[in-house]
Amino acid sequence: MSDDPDLTAQQSLTVTERDLDELAEQLSQWLSGQVGADAPPKITDLSKPSTGGMSSTTILFDAAWAVNGVADGGSFVARMAPEDASFPVFQSYDLALQHQVMAGVAEASQVAVPPLRWLELDESFFGTPFFVMEKVEGRVPADNPPYVFFGWVFDATVEERARIADATIEVIAQVHAIDDISRRFPALDGEGSALRRHFEAQRAWYNWALTDDGVEIPLIERTFAWLEANWPAETGPEVLNWGDARPGNILFDGFTPAAVLDWEMATFGPRELDLGWVIFIHRFFQDIATRFDQPGLSDFLRRDAVVAKYEELTGHSVQNLDFYIIYAALRHAIVMARIKRRMIHFGEDTVPAELDDYVMHRLSLEALLDGTYEWD
Repeated sequence: MSDDPDLTAQQSLTVTERDLDELAEQLSQWLSGQVGADAPPKITDLSKPSTGGMSSTTILFDAAWAVNGVADGGSFVARMAPEDASFPVFQSYDLALQHQVMAGVAEASQVAVPPLRWLELDESFFGTPFFVMEKVEGRVPADNPPYVFFGWVFDATVEERARIADATIEVIAQVHAIDDISRRFPALDGEGSALRRHFEAQRAWYNWALTDDGVEIPLIERTFAWLEANWPAETGPEVLNWGDARPGNILFDGFTPAAVLDWEMATFGPRELDLGWVIFIHRFFQDIATRFDQPGLSDFLRRDAVVAKYEELTGHSVQNLDFYIIYAALRHAIVMARIKRRMIHFGEDTVPAELDDYVMHRLSLEALLDGTYEWD
């Protein structure tokens, strides 16, 4: 299994090769029509961040224009789907749905969603739908290099990290508290159990991402079977889940959330979907640190602390958490296997001798399934 903690490949998956000068000119022409500018807006400081998510291409830019002689403008973030040639990680990239979810969350809660400005569904401009948000200043717990090695989270005190963790759980609780979700987010609704729909979607994604390419990973198949065999008898009320719930998707002003990002994985389901994800993703990074004999951040986002804070905020009694943590590990296993498959496709990696080594957190997932995972 690869022991490389450098997640650069993971972070740069969706950064396309669009020419920035050409993109600036296209943005200017498009924006002029949106704002009714007296002249084509001036686009400056256009860039692609060196780190970011895997679900879309992020473009940062400043724009200045005038309407009837009155100056206007600002700093913005555009989100676009990756180009097909980039060997995308996910099968579909519904930017319109993400925009709809963000708008709905902003309307129905106090969650700090970035201000949305424009949604463009006409693909003729950039070959894909996209939306534009106002840029919010802040700092994020980095994925690359992971915050468990160094950086502002690593350098914070235990008390300050507890504030980061508590703020993250508070965001999750606020999202889960949104009511009337079927009306607010009809595109996420469907027949039957939301958890079952989600599970079947993960199976379909795995088939598309790997088995359709001739790669069937025994550990992932074993995990699907374990989940089926241990399916919760009760899942509780269905709520809106953030989906990619973790501090790495929050911009912090000091230790307070300034903007909550990355809503493309939003879904209906049990509350524990988000809780299992936020716990597991931190353990994914922490286990990397431990494997390299580094201390990591064992005090941060501890399982018992996450549960206690969430139950304090919501009054909900967390159930079947082992199931949801293993489910999170399965979902992330598909991500990591697809990433490795992508690297092999572009000649950046080689096919592993054992198929289970497609999963970067193979040892952790095996231990979770066997009941031998060490939490402390």
